[in-house]
Amino acid sequence: MSDTARSSIRGYRGYIGCRTIAGHRVPQHVQNLVVRDYAARHGLAFRLSRVEYVMPGSFLMLESLLDELEQLDGVIVYSLFMLPSDGAARRRIWRRLLDAGRELHAAVEELAMRTEADAERLDLLLEVDRALRHAWRPASP
Repeated sequence: MSDTARSSIRGYRGYIGCRTIAGHRVPQHVQNLVVRDYAARHGLAFRLSRVEYVMPGSFLMLESLLDELEQLDGVIVYSLFMLPSDGAARRRIWRRLLDAGRELHAAVEELAMRTEADAERLDLLLEVDRALRHAWRPASP
């Protein structure tokens, strides 16, 4: 992207949450530090994070962030595992980002989605994780 084009776009918005992530609770201030550090290490202009609501299955803040893509270079999520577990919902997110020519970065996992191939790889990673969590669930007594 040219310097002129880059200067007209306003950076990467962080996305953090208050729910558990992959079974762990991570304080919001820690999530924000991780996102800011990721942005700094990768030379990405950081904008304040949006915080997802605590209600299970809520992605209202993520949706509002996606509505803001015209003013952003992309999104830095604290963790890839914050995204919807439903594959179709995730693919709609990938599509919106790719159609807008924007990127998604996952700070904890040090992963970025810039292309269709990246989106497929991230989706596969999440599906494998989901399958492993289901397969290794302890049997009820």
